[in-house]
Amino acid sequence: MKKNQTISLILLTALLPLSACVTDPETGKRTISKAAIGGVGGALGGYLLGDLIGGRRDRTEKIVGAGIGAVAGAGVGYYMDEQEKKLRQQTAGTGVNVIRDGDNLVLDMPSEITFGVDSSNIDPGFRNTLDQVSLTLKQYEKTYVDVMGHTDSTGSDAYNQALSERRASAVADYLSSRGVQSARLATRGYGESQPKASNLDAAGRSANRRVEIRLVPVT
Repeated sequence: MKKNQTISLILLTALLPLSACVTDPETGKRTISKAAIGGVGGALGGYLLGDLIGGRRDRTEKIVGAGIGAVAGAGVGYYMDEQEKKLRQQTAGTGVNVIRDGDNLVLDMPSEITFGVDSSNIDPGFRNTLDQVSLTLKQYEKTYVDVMGHTDSTGSDAYNQALSERRASAVADYLSSRGVQSARLATRGYGESQPKASNLDAAGRSANRRVEIRLVPVT
């Protein structure tokens, strides 16, 4: 098990109180409820994302094969600074949250602007936002683009997993149709496993239904 996953499990154990457990009436065993896990998931999400989707070596080979260069070590910070500035300008007022994490960027796109309930069809209004984002991604092409889908805990694990995968693929396909090189793109659905808020109320569930685009410099 990776170190970050181990840390996550330790934190999960420490954060969940006894009241978060439920007792199976037939077996008498106590287990952690899905709702309780959702309540602390936001504190753990960052530990669970891991490295680039599909692995760095494989992705780099594809990008190099597509004729895309890398960012020189000393210039990475400036390159991502400029990309961040442009993305903040283009997404201002849209509901998209641009998050800086070291030399990486994450675009957090909540459900109210991305997809309808229980749908993987991109909302017409969201297409305009993705059009603007794609312009910047094409300008700053020396980045990996990970598209990650998330759901709330309503419904079965299997259904939520499939829905999150379809949503991530829909966004990646749209970006590709707008000229973002497919070699840079990778998708993953996390289902309900990466909540950033509690699933116990409507506001929390809405926050958990989201798509994230993570940008990592090619070095």
